[in-house]
Amino acid sequence: MQIPENLKYTEDHEWIRVEDDMAFIGITEYAQGELGDIVFVEVETVGETLAKGESFGTIEAVKTVSDMFMPVGGEIVAFNETLGSAPELLNKDPYGEGWVISIRIDNPEELDDLLSAEDYGNLIGA
Repeated sequence: MQIPENLKYTEDHEWIRVEDDMAFIGITEYAQGELGDIVFVEVETVGETLAKGESFGTIEAVKTVSDMFMPVGGEIVAFNETLGSAPELLNKDPYGEGWVISIRIDNPEELDDLLSAEDYGNLIGA
């Protein structure tokens, strides 16, 4: 199972990758494996500013629907529109083409509270 070192993680199985003043958020390989075949992704919060821990959207899989939560607070700038027609990208490439949203981070210090790749691996028993 992949747990890229360049990302930060949450206990809710989201990842965040910071690039300059923007950040990309998605779900982990572990999360997509637990969900199974993903059939729909809904994000109706683009343009909103949400706090750390708030739900920014949902993922529908064959067996369940799951909320996705903000790893840090910020303004949601974009939704990965490709997921609208190809939600299976979350299963195939969760750390690349399967990113879900991009945000402008409100408080970069919140990143310090997230898990490292090693800590996340320990959490999921990898």
